[in-house]
Amino acid sequence: MIQLLRWLLFPFTILYTLIIWIRNLLYDLKIFPSKSFDIKTIVIGNLAVGGAGKSPLTQKLIEHFKKQYQVATLSRGYGRKTKGFRLVQIDDKVENVGDEPLQFKKNFPEINVAVDENRAEGIQILSKENNLILLDDAFQHRKITATCAILVFEYQSILEPIILLPTGQYRDTFNQTKRADIILISKCPEHIPDECKVSIEQKVRRYNKSAKIYYSHIIYKNLVPLLDRMEDLNINKTKILLITGIANPKPLVQYLHAAQASFEHLKFPDHHQFDEFDYKVIKARYEKLNSETNTILLTTEKDAQRIDLQSLLNIPIYYIPIDIKIDQEEDFFHNIQSIITP
Repeated sequence: MIQLLRWLLFPFTILYTLIIWIRNLLYDLKIFPSKSFDIKTIVIGNLAVGGAGKSPLTQKLIEHFKKQYQVATLSRGYGRKTKGFRLVQIDDKVENVGDEPLQFKKNFPEINVAVDENRAEGIQILSKENNLILLDDAFQHRKITATCAILVFEYQSILEPIILLPTGQYRDTFNQTKRADIILISKCPEHIPDECKVSIEQKVRRYNKSAKIYYSHIIYKNLVPLLDRMEDLNINKTKILLITGIANPKPLVQYLHAAQASFEHLKFPDHHQFDEFDYKVIKARYEKLNSETNTILLTTEKDAQRIDLQSLLNIPIYYIPIDIKIDQEEDFFHNIQSIITP
């Protein structure tokens, strides 16, 4: 039904595609200005709507480059209720800064994490104390020109037809691949068929002849309790109520199936702000499952930033952190370094 509705909206897809194409053309012709900066900047972006894996990549970049640079991250702070520039604090509320920036700050308290819908203004402020800025989800923010642009494609989505919103999942035209310095195909299976690699590289090379293409895989880590008093658990030794509010929970669901975990899934929209009714639904579903067998509530690290623990008292809640493994990882970072320090 939803897919039928999307195709009924195809005339709007044509209109949206035309608008995006004209906008990009005006930037390409320099009719719309784009500003570059003296400070080193790395953009991490994608062309589709959410779910590409930008956050774990941003964290991997922080972990690598903080050893030699004073690193900061800058996001717009999707879903926040505040405006303008704001430095994220560990005890900030998600409604003030957004879930992903808060996650970055909690995982890397030693670096500056900032939000600002005006990226150019945010870069200028952060450049006073930092010498490398990671711009999360700013590939479409063409008012700025970054030193290095990393474009992320989710493995399954790039193999499918490229169709813009609202019929498809893409928010930008695929020819904008030409602006990427590095392309990362994320959430790949452990074994990538040769014919799939050929298909991906043919698509990319139609618009970008020079960017190196890398492939990455998700690594799920041990469960982390949201309350200190909880015990360590193994996912296949307990019943799980999975709560997600992310764009693409499929890899996590597949992982739980592969681990032979017993679970039920409550799926919410990306960046969902949980309200009182949601918590009633979650508690009712948990109590039903827990009456049958001991049950835990499991969520993602990003969702954990938005969940109010006080609304789920006496329920054992865990999140599952993720990392990524990049094929040819040493070359990947060497490539970035050569771009930002020519």
